[in-house]
Amino acid sequence: MGFTLGAFAYVGENAQLGKNVKIYPGSYVGNNVVIGDNTVLYPGVKVYAECKIGANVTLHSGVIVGGDGFGFAPNSENNYNKVPQIGNVIIEDHVEVGANTTIDRATLGSTIIRKGVKLDNLIQIAHNVEIGENTVIAAQTGVAGSTKIGKNCMIGGQVGIIGHLVIADGVKIAAQSGIGNSIAKEGEIMQGSPAFPVGDYRRAYVGFRKLPDLMQRIALLEKELKELKAKS
Repeated sequence: MGFTLGAFAYVGENAQLGKNVKIYPGSYVGNNVVIGDNTVLYPGVKVYAECKIGANVTLHSGVIVGGDGFGFAPNSENNYNKVPQIGNVIIEDHVEVGANTTIDRATLGSTIIRKGVKLDNLIQIAHNVEIGENTVIAAQTGVAGSTKIGKNCMIGGQVGIIGHLVIADGVKIAAQSGIGNSIAKEGEIMQGSPAFPVGDYRRAYVGFRKLPDLMQRIALLEKELKELKAKS
């Protein structure tokens, strides 16, 4: 069988569509895009030129694949010159991407989403990021440029990950954590902002919750000490 093309959908020049591809109304497929067998683009999906999407991939409504990465360089007049983003995005087989998630094209080379990755809604994947096989990421997480995430990772919602980091295989990151350093230990569980190992975080949080009481006790001790000094 061929592919299905909905109303007002557009397919660019030299695009290659596999068997049983479904492109729903209002979607856009740019020039030289490759899409594998049994892949589905729901309404309003935009795939920019030169990007490659594997087989059995699902892109939900509003997904944008291959928009420009955030690349600007300041000039002598303190304005910003745009750095051309001439790479692409590669999405391997059996990936699912939730509604309104954006995956930026690479400055050079490729932004890569490996086989079996699952991305929730409203996620930002920046230029030259690589996400390893079977990693799952929950909604509203942002991954900055050139960070490499290993396979079989689990990342909660609203996590922020800065650029140029390496995150080991099997890492788990709790929701709303901020990752500012690479994570070298496989299977590590991280929490907090800035994040640190979950056991240390939980012990620290016990102390944090007691801070108001501790501050009150310190104030009373200081008062008593001051009174004792006054009597001596």
